[in-house]
Amino acid sequence: MLPDLTIDSAPEDTSGDDHAIAQARGAQRRRLIVINTVRILLVVAVLGSWELAASHWIDPFYYSKPSAIWHRLVDWFTNGTSQGSIWQQIAYTLEEALIGFALGSVGGVVLGIVLGRSRFLSDVCAPFIKAANAIPRIILASLFVIWFGLGMSSKVATAFVLVFFAVFFNAFQGAREVDRNLVNNARILGAGRFQVLSTIVVPSATSWILASLHSAFGFAIIGAVVGEYSGADKGLGLLINHAQGTFDSAGIYAGMIIITVIALLAEWLLTLLERRLLRWRPPSSSVEVQI
Repeated sequence: MLPDLTIDSAPEDTSGDDHAIAQARGAQRRRLIVINTVRILLVVAVLGSWELAASHWIDPFYYSKPSAIWHRLVDWFTNGTSQGSIWQQIAYTLEEALIGFALGSVGGVVLGIVLGRSRFLSDVCAPFIKAANAIPRIILASLFVIWFGLGMSSKVATAFVLVFFAVFFNAFQGAREVDRNLVNNARILGAGRFQVLSTIVVPSATSWILASLHSAFGFAIIGAVVGEYSGADKGLGLLINHAQGTFDSAGIYAGMIIITVIALLAEWLLTLLERRLLRWRPPSSSVEVQI
């Protein structure tokens, strides 16, 4: 009778993998440090050259200079603007942009998915949508001021139009790109139209939709500012328009900086939302090129 033999498997050596991971993380950290350093140096070089040129070679009345823009921002946030508190102007423009962004996103997603899943409806509506998208937005902003007045409604309408088309075309394409095999298999298993839409089409189009939201919020801010520029009683667009009327180039740049900061904060929040909603994606397909 043979004795029982027990074979103990040797533990796997993972030290090599851990070392490789640590090296990769270290290389990534060093790369980020280099990138951020170059970015800071680039900003310093541009601002320094601008300040130097405005002090010696170009007329700051037309081109302003970084120090004057900084003083204008400090003055707005400490003493307010000619239109009132700067925070009130920011809040008013942000409210217009958020409402237009929400309405335009919902409308673009719903109509984009519906037309994306219906060949007949998309063929019927295609020329009208293309014609509406071809209308210059500045003309629509002027019409909205006539239709809705100088209040918030005209600015929300302008923001809505810009956001709607940006989201619509992505939602439409995302609905068209759904894997037909998944849809056919779901129907074979007895899934109804609504189940196919909610469990296959919408999740498949989510990445397309979220990708459009990054630029859509920027369009919402543009719509609100353009609407205020056409006619308003408050807001950042009115502030920039007033700065233009008084040849205050520093005020124009200061308004641009505030709008840029708002857009960058919104971009950061949308990126966090996208990562949270699309955690199911493989890492290789979720890698984005950061600009």
